[in-house]
Amino acid sequence: MGRLIVFASIRIHAYIHPVLDVTNAVAPQRWELYRLLAEPVRLRLLALAAEEELAIGELAELLGESQPNISRHAAPLKQAGLLAVRKQGQRALVKVSEGAARDAVVMDALASGRALCEADGSLGRIADVIRARDAVARDFFERPLAREDASADGAPAELGAYLRAFAPLIGSTRLAIDAGTGEGGLLEILAPVYDRVVAIDRSEAQLVRARARCEARGWSNVDLVHGELDDEAVKRALHETGAAADAVFAARLLHHAPRPADFVRKLAPLVRAGGALVILDYAHHDDESMRAQADLWLGFEPRELCELAEGAGFEDARVTKVPDALRGRGPDAHLPWQLLFARKPAGDSTSTKELLAAVPRRSRRGNDND
Repeated sequence: MGRLIVFASIRIHAYIHPVLDVTNAVAPQRWELYRLLAEPVRLRLLALAAEEELAIGELAELLGESQPNISRHAAPLKQAGLLAVRKQGQRALVKVSEGAARDAVVMDALASGRALCEADGSLGRIADVIRARDAVARDFFERPLAREDASADGAPAELGAYLRAFAPLIGSTRLAIDAGTGEGGLLEILAPVYDRVVAIDRSEAQLVRARARCEARGWSNVDLVHGELDDEAVKRALHETGAAADAVFAARLLHHAPRPADFVRKLAPLVRAGGALVILDYAHHDDESMRAQADLWLGFEPRELCELAEGAGFEDARVTKVPDALRGRGPDAHLPWQLLFARKPAGDSTSTKELLAAVPRRSRRGNDND
């Protein structure tokens, strides 16, 4: 009876002509589509996948179903072109296919599924799933540091890859930001080159190591900031400089971000108009053992990186491969590395001005040139 009630909420009288047009999908007959969407679990699955790209395991947790059962329901939805499935090693991530909601039947199915998810609370629990992703990386980096692949006593083994990041950067060296500085390996390059460096990390355990490196090198131009990218502490540090950065670097950090697109968007206000964004991260790979290093994502395709940058308002995005010999000797040296370079449009200073205006003016020094 419950199945019939859910199905009745889809207004069949409005759907005379099929309009479903999804690339590489097998368009179902209309009666098959109605039958497919008569299952409440599939309606809820679709609604959650429309809200966020989720792994099969995450969907199983949200829906209170077994993973095999979720896979069984997802398979016909994928075959009908309603779900897009992306592999990340052994994990399968699903989201609603682009353009699927243009079909009037699917649009009503999504609305019905959303109502069911709001009623059972699963829609609101998506935020808990994202926080759980983040907790993996947070817990990993808060552990007592026993790794010796980088220290204050010597340059990091992956120094060659960091040097490679400077190839396209010719111009102002007033300020650089190291987003996710960790133990401070990239500071070996930034501190000698830039007049001022703001190095950010949310892990105090990591900053202890970075601080030791700075003290050992005698770098007085490096400000270490404990916090998230959008914390007030970060904003205050930026205000102290009076302007946004000439270049913002994020080295081997994106694969830890629970929402990579959100992470890149948070970087955008930190970059001055005409400034550069440099992201060093892995190309797509299938090494599941990297999950033990708190890796949420097994790398990215070059196209994905460019789309992330463009979605955050950057332009001229391009990706280059890091040669094998420049990857150092760490636990990720066997992975394919790549560099994303992008620039903030020369006339785009809106987000930076909003950031500088977010803290009372009395806490700022210098001139707002952006």
